[in-house]
Amino acid sequence: MYADYDGIYLDYSRQRASLKTMELLRDLANARDLKGRINAMVSGEKINFTEDRAVLHTALRAPPSQIGTIIVDGQDVVKEVHEVLEQIKEFTGAVRSGAIRGYTGKRLRNIISVGIGGSYLGPEFLHECLKTEPEGINQALGYTLRFLANVDPVDVERTCADLDPEETLIVIVSKTFTTAETMLNARTMRQWLWDFMGNDIEVVRRHVVACASISAVEEVRKFGINTEDYFFRFWDWVGGRYSVCSAAGAVPISLLYGFDLYEQFLKGANSVDEHFITAPFHKNIPVIMGLLGVWNMSFMGYNSRTVLPYSEALLKLPAHIQQLDMESNGKHVTKFNIEVDYSIGEIDFGEPGTNGQHSFFQLLHMGQTVPCDFIGFVQSQHDIIIDDEDLSSHDELMANFFAQPDALAVGKTAKQVREEGVAEHLIIHRTFTGNRPSSSLLLPQATAYATGQILALYEHRTAVQGFIWDINSFDQWGVELGKKLAIDVRKHLINARADPHHDVDTGRPATTRILNYFVHHSRAAKTSSNTESISSVTRKTYREHHPPKGNDLGGSSGKLS
Repeated sequence: MYADYDGIYLDYSRQRASLKTMELLRDLANARDLKGRINAMVSGEKINFTEDRAVLHTALRAPPSQIGTIIVDGQDVVKEVHEVLEQIKEFTGAVRSGAIRGYTGKRLRNIISVGIGGSYLGPEFLHECLKTEPEGINQALGYTLRFLANVDPVDVERTCADLDPEETLIVIVSKTFTTAETMLNARTMRQWLWDFMGNDIEVVRRHVVACASISAVEEVRKFGINTEDYFFRFWDWVGGRYSVCSAAGAVPISLLYGFDLYEQFLKGANSVDEHFITAPFHKNIPVIMGLLGVWNMSFMGYNSRTVLPYSEALLKLPAHIQQLDMESNGKHVTKFNIEVDYSIGEIDFGEPGTNGQHSFFQLLHMGQTVPCDFIGFVQSQHDIIIDDEDLSSHDELMANFFAQPDALAVGKTAKQVREEGVAEHLIIHRTFTGNRPSSSLLLPQATAYATGQILALYEHRTAVQGFIWDINSFDQWGVELGKKLAIDVRKHLINARADPHHDVDTGRPATTRILNYFVHHSRAAKTSSNTESISSVTRKTYREHHPPKGNDLGGSSGKLS
């Protein structure tokens, strides 16, 4: 039980499924019109029915030859995609060549990408893979890329502490340009720039870039960003967790590694897109992965699964898969407005091998059953062989990659343990039941192209499961309630900070009690603190610095109102 395509080799023979099982799962797929739903997605039908939107992340990596083939609301989607890609190529090339410089004339060598959720997880996953890829190393020399996602001010400190603002370009990624955490961090970064270079509006126009929906252009303009040259659009039919192939990923990654390497990533993803659309189900790797996901969750009752990349370059893949899968398929209602009465939506987690082996593999082998995806590469990005060692470091890594699925599947019987001379009362503690399902993916090397392939495999696995389960995998209303309640709490905090004698009452006893505890103790901490006033948004952590002379800083008229 295996399938291969364009260098990807999938072995699923260790799943708790037979050839007959797979045949029945394909029957289920046909009964759910999986082929029709795939075609509806990639052709631009508005399958995100709760938001009346198309779902076209596949169009983001479609080649120019497909211009004119996908029309949504009268717009040629692929044509628009390539217009933006060309704009990104020109802009990032100009920054890297020094043709575009910062406010004081310095070259822009540091990139801070400000975004959260898919605006951060996907691009960071790709960045971590490329930064040890040989071409990536060469292309990134002299540049740095950091991600600012968490609204926690400690994240700001870690991101900015040793950077020169005069050499830093801020990339703000928010589809609506209203995401609360992202926009607070964006305003913080703007203040950081002003703190060092003065409050001239040109500071923002030279140092801040926006990646947002075209519908947000007015918000972008209000922020002070040059919407003619520093604004890169993406579209409402791009979900955040699918946006690494849009400007959200293209701008920061191309600034660091150059557009050509990013383009290889898009080509890898497109290769799997074509396979997903055209291959028969019995040879279709993402379909097989998705059907096995349905089998393990809805039929076998395994409510979690893990992705285990045996490559440190993919260390951020599990975090990306968590959002991709759990935000997409963590639903409870079908598209027919019927409460789901079958098990759907796994808990996803993971860690690179072999680190995971010394973390949670104890549970995988002896605790509850968790289906596993092992991902490995034939060649390492950087192999090492030490004098007098029998194997290279990559071979040692891959020995574990091949051994772990066998250990999960075969286990170890009481007879085998007894034959090792183990005391009788300890035998049960050292027995492995086995029969624990896993799949193995093997690819040639962790290149930009292969990373695009892996991304698309998991995106399509998620879609297949959602189609089979009859849910909408492309909205995320579950995140909205917490956001609304956070706005309410924020109002209470404003009142509490304004009046030292004000007691908070949220109408919810537990929240009221703990919120008052926080307010009281944070007041006491600030009163007794000997540190600098926190009224200053940022510390000048890079170096003692004053706004440069010889530039018109514009005074108060230059600062954005």
